[in-house]
Amino acid sequence: MPEERISYKRSRFRTRLPADRLYTPSHCWLLQKEENLWQVGYTKFAMRMLGEVVEFDFEVKAQEEIELGAVIGWLEGFKATSDVYSVVNGSFIGANSQIEDDPSLMHSRMYDEGWFYEARGEADPNAMDVHAYAGLLDETIDKMQEHMQ
Repeated sequence: MPEERISYKRSRFRTRLPADRLYTPSHCWLLQKEENLWQVGYTKFAMRMLGEVVEFDFEVKAQEEIELGAVIGWLEGFKATSDVYSVVNGSFIGANSQIEDDPSLMHSRMYDEGWFYEARGEADPNAMDVHAYAGLLDETIDKMQEHMQ
C-alpha cells in the first residue's frame, strides 16, 4: 500500500511530504522503524538549501551515546557545508550504507533510500506532524521572501 503524502506548495517551492513521519524545526524527518528506533533524513527543503550532497562523515561511531542537539557529524553540499546535529537523544546506530556509496540519494530519494542515519532513543520533543511542519515551512519561506525584498 503506498504511503500517504501531503502536497505542499509555497512560492516556487513544492514537495510531497510523507504523512507517517515526524519533522523537526531543523528540517529533518524521523521515521519510527520500531519502538525507539528512528531513521533520520533531511527534508526536500533542507536539501534545497544545501544543494547536492558531495561528502559527509560522522564524528560518532555505532552504539555511541548521542545527545539531542549535539554535533554528530558534518555534510558538504554544492551550496553549503553544515554540521549534523542529533535529533534523537540516545545512541547512534549508524549511517545509511546506501548513501555512503551514492550520496546523491539524499537529494533524489530523500524520503526513501536517501535516509541519513539511524538512532535509538527519544526523538526531539519539538518534532511535529506533517501538518505542523507545513505551517513551519510557510513561516520560513515567508521570512526568506521578506529578506529578499
